[in-house]
Amino acid sequence: MPDPELSTTPTPTTPPAPISPPADTPGRPYHHGQLRTALLEAAERTLRTQGASELSLRELARELGVSHAAPRRHFPDRQSLLDALAITGFHRLTIQLNAALATAPPDDFPARLKATVAAYVTFATQDAALLDLMFTTKHRPGATEVAAAAVPAFTQLQDLMLQGQSTAHLPAGNLEPSALVLFATMQGIATLINGAWVDPTLLETLTTTAVTQFLRGAAPHPA
Repeated sequence: MPDPELSTTPTPTTPPAPISPPADTPGRPYHHGQLRTALLEAAERTLRTQGASELSLRELARELGVSHAAPRRHFPDRQSLLDALAITGFHRLTIQLNAALATAPPDDFPARLKATVAAYVTFATQDAALLDLMFTTKHRPGATEVAAAAVPAFTQLQDLMLQGQSTAHLPAGNLEPSALVLFATMQGIATLINGAWVDPTLLETLTTTAVTQFLRGAAPHPA
């Protein structure tokens, strides 16, 4: 019998165990900034399909294949996630309003108003749950970052109304009543579409008619 110590036959070896991913990324590795972005994108999908009440850091971690503790590196609690979603929404709304205004001549107030109203209603119908979260969160005590994120969008609307005064499309003096009527009109159109009371394809027709009627009713009356 050959001496096993002198045998030239290779001895079977146990293959090395696979290297496990780090504890905070059990399924799918993310760089620091990528995980935050992925969490927000997943949270927005959940918000759109299931509503804010179903948002959970634990469920988002499960969906993305990371540990339950990983999301808390970016969002210490659920409210911080909701705040971040609202801030993202206000930034997006501002960008869309800017893009809409850029399509209209700078000195054509009616065209700029129509473009703005259409952009707002489009946002409100495409991201209804997000818009609701944005306003709910904005008015939460202590939500200073969310309130600050909302300023650019509302400043655009305010500046537009001031332009309407300067071009005599809107009456001089306190703009708040006219602004509230316009805002209520935009929200009303969005509510009708989101509630399936009117066909979404009527959005452009409704916004055009609404702006025409608004300008007719808000026009300064001759002395």
